[in-house]
Amino acid sequence: MRNAKANNMSATDRILSDKQRKNLSILELVVKHGPISRTEISRQTGLNIVTISNYINEFIEADLAVEKGFDVSTGGRRPTLVELNPKFGYIIGVGLTALNIVGILVDPKMQVVCEVKKDRPADNSEAIIGKLVETVEEVIAKSKIDPEKIKGLGIGIPGVIDVEGQTIRWLGAMGLSMVSISGVSLKDIFEKEFDIPTLVEHDAACAVFGERWFGFESEIKDMIYMYTGVGCGLIINGQIYRGSNGSAGEVGIFNTAVPDPEARRRESLALGTWELDLGIGHYAREEMKKATKSRIFELAGNDPGKINLNLVIEASKAGDKLANELLENAGSQLGKKIAFLVNLLNPEVVVIGGGVEQAGSIFMDSAKRTVHSWAREENIRNLKIVPARLGENAVAMGAACLVLQRIFMNA
Repeated sequence: MRNAKANNMSATDRILSDKQRKNLSILELVVKHGPISRTEISRQTGLNIVTISNYINEFIEADLAVEKGFDVSTGGRRPTLVELNPKFGYIIGVGLTALNIVGILVDPKMQVVCEVKKDRPADNSEAIIGKLVETVEEVIAKSKIDPEKIKGLGIGIPGVIDVEGQTIRWLGAMGLSMVSISGVSLKDIFEKEFDIPTLVEHDAACAVFGERWFGFESEIKDMIYMYTGVGCGLIINGQIYRGSNGSAGEVGIFNTAVPDPEARRRESLALGTWELDLGIGHYAREEMKKATKSRIFELAGNDPGKINLNLVIEASKAGDKLANELLENAGSQLGKKIAFLVNLLNPEVVVIGGGVEQAGSIFMDSAKRTVHSWAREENIRNLKIVPARLGENAVAMGAACLVLQRIFMNA
């Protein structure tokens, strides 16, 4: 049974050994630049050639890497090139965004072989777990890959993850309550269902890792991935920062002592907690009550229950005044939170993703203007604020990459 290997997918080994760090620095270069020579890996990592050769030989013995051809000689024998073993197997990554669920199957070079997208349930609930299982089933069926060749499954999911038991608690509406998935380990659910070693990770941590690997060069060491307004992923000194118990990045706060739901909502908004869509849907429905004219309501068939971020974005693209105002205001509010984090952490890059970046320039420009107004000049001098380059695939790609990382880390 492959579940005997499942412990290698544990998310509890947060402190990396020296060997694991070297494994990962080599892996990143082989993934991004392979085929690559041992000499070039040595040059870019700063590790001596003997150390690199020893590590590469271990990867080859474990069938994780293979030698392929020769590099151009600069004098003497031509150096051998190394790449990930194309026969190693496949990895599945699944991620949630503000709009949908994305499932992908990637080969050892992190190329997408198969992709499945499904609508996300409206609320965080146990129904999401069922949708995630369905997504994995569809990815396997659509790809027609022998399940025995699938070496790992990564799940990127919002909420507070217990890294020991791999259970999860979700914020209820506006953070007013916590929804526990019956104390059941998500890792156990998927490993029992598919017999594939599974890693469960915070969605924003997955996204920031995927964006850094595929959207930016290795020189970027400090990055924030703003997952809409409910959380962020952090890269500090080149590594994902998870905090003491794995829950870092939950930047919204709320007061459970306030008894009135609407008062609690207003206070939470003032403190920086929103729904996944930054409260855009809520404010649109409030305007609908006022009989405000808008393309949003036409698209929703005048049904407030059908108003969502997608419809607001669509209306904005058609030039709708209310939609533009909602997106500009949401960008401004998100920008204030980003400015706080920029002052605190002084990153090189802030990536805005999770689906809300699809709102386009009205939203993004508003966020950027606000950051430049609220953050310290020294902290924004060289700061880049960009939409997610991997788009809605960022969480799924990051989850798959973290699985590959974990496999190499334990090689």
